[in-house]
Amino acid sequence: MSTASPAPLSFRSAVEADVPELVVLVESAYRGDASRAGWTTEADYLEGQRTDEDGVREVIAAPDGILLVVERAGELVACCQLEHRGEYVYFGMFAVRPGLQGGGLGKEILAEAERRAAEVWGAKEMRMTVVNVREELIAYYVRRGYRRTGELSPFPYGNERFGVPLRPDLAFELLVKSL
Repeated sequence: MSTASPAPLSFRSAVEADVPELVVLVESAYRGDASRAGWTTEADYLEGQRTDEDGVREVIAAPDGILLVVERAGELVACCQLEHRGEYVYFGMFAVRPGLQGGGLGKEILAEAERRAAEVWGAKEMRMTVVNVREELIAYYVRRGYRRTGELSPFPYGNERFGVPLRPDLAFELLVKSL
């Protein structure tokens, strides 16, 4: 008896009608108890929201970027932001449905995002920022060819739009990969 392989992933640019479902997806991957089903949770050091409808709309409306919607058999399973910034593309708002994490989906989506950055914009590198205390997540990206720069930018303490920090030592570390 063989098991059927999962349906292939499909990729498209997000549209306004996707906003509510995208907010739910991003929140479920990073915040609250639902996020603990996956390994990308930030619930131990950040409370509150990860994004909101206005934040998602801003990413969709950005003139030099896209919010990539990832679907399997018509169901939203992931998303990621690609923003062209000159020589590089910024990768952000990466969320995979918690129950689907750990099965290789993220690796496949990241590879597609890198391919698009190089093909669509001719980018020479992909950059992202990751919360510095997320060693497991940073290690995941290092295994995929990203390099730690040690370059930190401050976490926006006091701006609850990005969450409510539960510890005083948060910052964002820049990770870079040549394409």
